[in-house]
Amino acid sequence: MSTLHKPDAPEPVISIIVPSRNEGKSLERLLRSLAAQRDPGVSWEAIVADGGSNAGSETLSSTTFMKEYPWLTVIPNPKGIVSTGLNLAVQAARGQVIIRMDVHTEYSHDYVANSYNALLTTRADNIGGPWVAVGSGYLGRAIAAAFQSTFMAGGARSRCLDYEGPVDTVYLGCWRRQIFEECGLFDETLVRNQDDEFNLRLNRAGKVVWQTPRIRSRYHARSHIGHLCSQYFQYGFWKTAVIRKHNTAAAVRHLLPSCFVLCNMILLLGSLAATLLGNREAASLVFKGWVGQALIYAVACLAAGVCVASRTSWFLMPLLPIVFAVFHVAYGSGFLVGAISPPNLEERPDPTSVFNKLSR
Repeated sequence: MSTLHKPDAPEPVISIIVPSRNEGKSLERLLRSLAAQRDPGVSWEAIVADGGSNAGSETLSSTTFMKEYPWLTVIPNPKGIVSTGLNLAVQAARGQVIIRMDVHTEYSHDYVANSYNALLTTRADNIGGPWVAVGSGYLGRAIAAAFQSTFMAGGARSRCLDYEGPVDTVYLGCWRRQIFEECGLFDETLVRNQDDEFNLRLNRAGKVVWQTPRIRSRYHARSHIGHLCSQYFQYGFWKTAVIRKHNTAAAVRHLLPSCFVLCNMILLLGSLAATLLGNREAASLVFKGWVGQALIYAVACLAAGVCVASRTSWFLMPLLPIVFAVFHVAYGSGFLVGAISPPNLEERPDPTSVFNKLSR
């Protein structure tokens, strides 16, 4: 297996772009994975947009480290968010094919070669593989297992491991450079969902977003409930910004978690209001309605947990219903907050805000 770098080539054909912030050793693991990639037959480069890392930044900027990876270019990302990092890396890229990679993902040895070849053979405008999650530790494994479930993802094709065909959005991505000239760069007002919004623009422009299981990677899911809650709250919050920007209806899978959270709030507040007004009969009736829907949801979580545990590990069963609830409540709450008090897309996001601060 040879490395991808061809130092005698005047210009790279492929540019791999990586947004990075506070990644530490994870970034070095990614670069070692790149060095072990199968040669796709063309020259390439890797560009890391560094948004102000901790210990990893020192390693990244060291002379020894740069000598070890001569194909690596590091550029600063002062704004510190993914969308600005991606845009800076695209603008610095010299290749005609651009492949996005994420620091917290493991890649098969033929990931770059298969991405490049699939882009050429399918004639798609954006191509990627299924979004496959793995986790570390007991909680991380439960989160990763729930991540692939239809009950959690609402049937999104990006989680279907064997699906090949057109999709509304795809994990990471591989594009011809000209697509950015035709459809624009990533929206820098979005902290999350910038990839969904970009793929929505592609679809609306008549472009083809394609998924193939030949492009294989494994995403490292969160392993902390607090980080998971923050991540999916932000996903829900920023999804409303995408909907408002394009004046488009949300998919049913985007609405169901917020409807669930809203139903709980209405029933609980209705029961409390009836109690304060002295109407105990009405308060009891509304409270029973809340208990009833909560029981139905709990049974659904248990049933989904059984399905997932039967495919993965029964050892995970005690945590799976809790993980499902965190996914749904966090996303639904973020969606409701975004619907009521949407972000101001005329201003650049503040990366220190609770709505913007990344959990890793």
